[in-house]
Amino acid sequence: MDTVNSVRLLGAAALSLLLAQGAQAQETLKLGLSVPLSGAAATWGLGMEWAAEQAVERVNAEGGVTANGKTYMFDVVAYDNKYSATEGARNAQTMLNRDGVKFIAGAIGTAPVRAMQALTERNGVILFSTAWGKSVKGPEYPYTFTQMNTPFEILEPFYTFIKKQHPDLATAVLISPNDATGQELEPVAVETWKGLGVEMLASDWYERGTTEFQPIATKIASLNPDLVDFSAAPPTDVGSILKELDVLGWDGVKVMSAGTSVDALTAVAGEAAEGAYLGASADFDSETATDVQRELNANARKALGEPLNGITISSYDAIMALRAAILAADSVDPTKVKDVLPSVRFESSYGPSGFGGEAVYGYPQQMLIPVIVTQVENGKAVELTRNNPAELEALLND
Repeated sequence: MDTVNSVRLLGAAALSLLLAQGAQAQETLKLGLSVPLSGAAATWGLGMEWAAEQAVERVNAEGGVTANGKTYMFDVVAYDNKYSATEGARNAQTMLNRDGVKFIAGAIGTAPVRAMQALTERNGVILFSTAWGKSVKGPEYPYTFTQMNTPFEILEPFYTFIKKQHPDLATAVLISPNDATGQELEPVAVETWKGLGVEMLASDWYERGTTEFQPIATKIASLNPDLVDFSAAPPTDVGSILKELDVLGWDGVKVMSAGTSVDALTAVAGEAAEGAYLGASADFDSETATDVQRELNANARKALGEPLNGITISSYDAIMALRAAILAADSVDPTKVKDVLPSVRFESSYGPSGFGGEAVYGYPQQMLIPVIVTQVENGKAVELTRNNPAELEALLND
């Protein structure tokens, strides 16, 4: 063999070795999502899946995340929980037992999350959720973190703002979905309105999956409340009730504590949605939005046909928090990652953020982000006010 060929073979062998080493050093870290991809709440699940994919794309484009000498690229897989406990449990079993998921970057619904926690906590899997129930939080759930505001962050400032806008409000009716989310939200909502001097004329329930809302609307109209609070109902359900109320001539104050997608709401309710106050939406095109939010929102409109909201953008923020925690822990061991998450600081879509909520939940597992109130004006979500919680202000000034 001549010298030139020998050199070529040695060079090829060295290159192959380097490529093999590079392949070994770079691994994939699968992130799961348990969200409704079908049914009335599918707009939330599909939006959260899309936002998670944008976060993954950004992390990977920036070189992934390095821990303990290895580089990891993120990959996201969404599972349809159909907003039910049964599917939530099935999702958890599939993610953990079949797919080996150790990090869940988003889950929607208190009932599905409760069902998942039995497995995630026992198996040491980090679970991010948008669940509004207080029962899924606390020191007994150290692997569970909340990625958006919940009633205990939203309702008091949200309702207080509405009361100031309508000082003559005296009576209200609350309509809640009859599931874990609605059941945990209902007493908080009633008590908060009561504290503001608003009498609750009725607090009624409906089953998720209901398609006929005329009886509910008829009862509301007969009570003629100054305000109707639609609690944790998704936009399409609220739109159906508002449309019926409009036909019946009721024209009071409309409140959506879990109000998110104005496009989905107006697609069903039309002009009957005008003036509705939303507690989980945002105008990510506004001057108060960050550059990241404006860019994500513009791309979401093209990809999804509607803007992002407080629920859907939360998966992006959860993945940013996970990246920061993995770097801080220098590990992809979920136990080590969860130990640093409560104290980690990261760049969310809203700007600098971290975790708090220990005074309320007994454990710092609540992502700190602004409370935003929007209102439907000419078929669009217009931001009326944006306030940082005190813990976030303290973090920003630290």
